[in-house]
Amino acid sequence: MLISGGRVLVGTGTYLDDGAVLIEGDSIAAVGPRKEIEEQTAADVPRSVFDGTLLPGLIDAHVHLVFDGGPDPVSALQDLTDEALLADMRRRAEELLLSGVTTVRDLGDRNGLALRLDSEIADQRTPGPRIVSASTPLTTPGGHCHFLGGEVSGEAEIRALIRLNLERGAGVIKCMVTGGGLTRGGPASHESQFSAAELRLLVDETHAAGVPVAAHAHGADGIAAAVEAGVDTIEHCTWMTGDGLDFRRDVVQQIIDRGITVCPAVSPHWRMLPAIFGEERAAGMFDLVRQMADAGVKLVAGTDAGVQRATFNGLVPALSFYAHLGLANAEIINMATTAAATALGLGSTTGRIAPGYRADLIAVGGDPLSDLDALKNVTAVFASGRRHDPNAPAE
Repeated sequence: MLISGGRVLVGTGTYLDDGAVLIEGDSIAAVGPRKEIEEQTAADVPRSVFDGTLLPGLIDAHVHLVFDGGPDPVSALQDLTDEALLADMRRRAEELLLSGVTTVRDLGDRNGLALRLDSEIADQRTPGPRIVSASTPLTTPGGHCHFLGGEVSGEAEIRALIRLNLERGAGVIKCMVTGGGLTRGGPASHESQFSAAELRLLVDETHAAGVPVAAHAHGADGIAAAVEAGVDTIEHCTWMTGDGLDFRRDVVQQIIDRGITVCPAVSPHWRMLPAIFGEERAAGMFDLVRQMADAGVKLVAGTDAGVQRATFNGLVPALSFYAHLGLANAEIINMATTAAATALGLGSTTGRIAPGYRADLIAVGGDPLSDLDALKNVTAVFASGRRHDPNAPAE
């Protein structure tokens, strides 16, 4: 398949004008000026021409396909059998794909359902993005998201659940380092759940298998503990305390020095946060993300899709948050492509339009480096070389 575009994003902030991408199977075989690539391509190869921009498929680094994004996703989850839930997850996966997302990291599901869905997608039985799944997240008894089945207490249970997740095929291990707002009656968001020794054990056990650790951490103490334990990514990273926010510059420097990536997991409806938290507190939370970016912390894009007010077509609206903070469009797009792929351990296989990479790319109308809203106008999605048309009539 030969795909041509008015411009092709071939690096951070770098366009190849009037470019073309040759796809063979599920991989990119060649990228270059349209005339040059056309001359290399056999006459019988199918061709698609787009006036706008070709760029890498988007990556949402924080989703929960088991949740429905409604007002009470936990109750909705608990009311469904695994088979009914899997059917809903298929629809959510397709919604992600048609919005331009070709890879997701699912950071907590029930009974390995995200891994089952990923297998279906890989076998082309159902449309959707590649899923890097954490399977069942580790939490303490009664802790955040305990209803997903990941309650552990003590060294033996921690090791056992990590090993079970890895045997299922998890590509990341998720640890609920602090509480969270989704869990009624559980620890508050700022409260830590695991001891330093338990976190170190968890990280060591996971890293011994060559798999990264993602730490859900809202509280400043929990963030510091996660950094000390050596996690690979920190989710949310809101620096909460019992009575406010505590941005610790020494810990931020450790995050930078250790190469830890932060996924703020910004909701598509981030503009509603002042009404939820209050103007002053929301402004403070926004500013801490800006300060992390200014300090040089590696940030990647994620939406927490599935929790309240976080739908599965919301990555592009969530990216507007970073524009609000003053980040350049080129940097924002990188957060949702190349940088996210690296954070997910896929930096050598996706997130770029380059020979040898997986053929994950999207065509959009307009120029997203000039106008980020151009990402809302997805005209075609290519996932592992297979074309999907967001505007095709429903069957």
